[in-house]
Amino acid sequence: MIFTRDILEDLEDRNLAPYGIRSRNSRGRIYPDDEPGYRTSFQRDRDRILHTTAFRRLEYKTQVFVNHEGDYYRTRLTHTLEVAQIGRTLARSLGANEDLVETVCLAHDMGHPPFGHSGEDSLNRLMKEHGGFDHNRQTLRIVTALEERYSEFPGLNLTYEVREGIVKHETEYDISDAQDYEPGKCGSLEAQIANAADELAYTAHDLDDGLRSGLITPQMLVEIELWRDLRQSIGWEEGDYSEIIRHRIIRRMIGIFVSDQLHTTSQRLLDANAQSPEDVQTLSYNVVGHSAEMARKNREMKDFLFANVYRHFRVVRMAVKADRIITDLFNAFVTYPDQLPLNTQQRLKSNQDFYRVVCDYIAGMTDRYALDEHERLYAPNVRT
Repeated sequence: MIFTRDILEDLEDRNLAPYGIRSRNSRGRIYPDDEPGYRTSFQRDRDRILHTTAFRRLEYKTQVFVNHEGDYYRTRLTHTLEVAQIGRTLARSLGANEDLVETVCLAHDMGHPPFGHSGEDSLNRLMKEHGGFDHNRQTLRIVTALEERYSEFPGLNLTYEVREGIVKHETEYDISDAQDYEPGKCGSLEAQIANAADELAYTAHDLDDGLRSGLITPQMLVEIELWRDLRQSIGWEEGDYSEIIRHRIIRRMIGIFVSDQLHTTSQRLLDANAQSPEDVQTLSYNVVGHSAEMARKNREMKDFLFANVYRHFRVVRMAVKADRIITDLFNAFVTYPDQLPLNTQQRLKSNQDFYRVVCDYIAGMTDRYALDEHERLYAPNVRT
């Protein structure tokens, strides 16, 4: 038996909760595009994202630690894969559309420039008079315009629901700009799950990478309530600390976060009597999230990580270097655009916005490429 798209869509109808988005009810694509015979529209969108240049480049883009600091730290790619895994678990357990959640999770960081949030801050400052820079909007630009893979249309021609999930990506560090995507409505349940999975993943893995790198130690965490809960739950009492202990703690942390979000979100959906995707989006609040108690504990952990990891002098030094590198690159290309690669110069000749083209080029760089490009431009003994 072959599971055709029609059968897969029927399975969605039977297996999803009433508030889960059915792929057959998608609001469609911008350009006419025949749907495949053996995948749903959201599965096709997922596959299109996986094959993009922007997705592959995530392997060499910073999460917290720059790529050359060690191959055992998270990158944008490993972070993205962890977010997708957590998102699928939440979606499956809540009766949401797992394929849609996975697709939004895989796409959510493609617009990040090199050097993480410091790189984004630098580009936003440099582009202040020219529309600014935001990695969510950049991700939308990538999937609607910058990726050139099809002769029939620009970008990837993704479904409305995936594009909406991209522009309504919100975390503590990301504020969405949902113009043209019903900004007065909440994101779909699937978009909210992707947002929650992102926050959950980066809190857990930043703790993990902070411990692995030695920026923080178990002794520094003894006053953090969530850390004490985790220690107690695995039966570890400040004895011999090892890599296995760290792995057990991080696994338990993710498990506790996921369980809390599932029970909290399920109860909120029941209280709201949500019977359709529209019911979720027209609420005045997001239904996906932590309980009040877990939110408080999570807040304490985040504050600790901000003070002791993100503001650690090693991380701050790299952020300052990143700002200098991106500023130098931007100024060099704006002042002498003939230094840009020929295909980028072609975009300038097609009357596209000059500063945005330069910004697109820099935003698409990996950490390694940005470092090499900076050296090629400014080191006199390096061949161009």
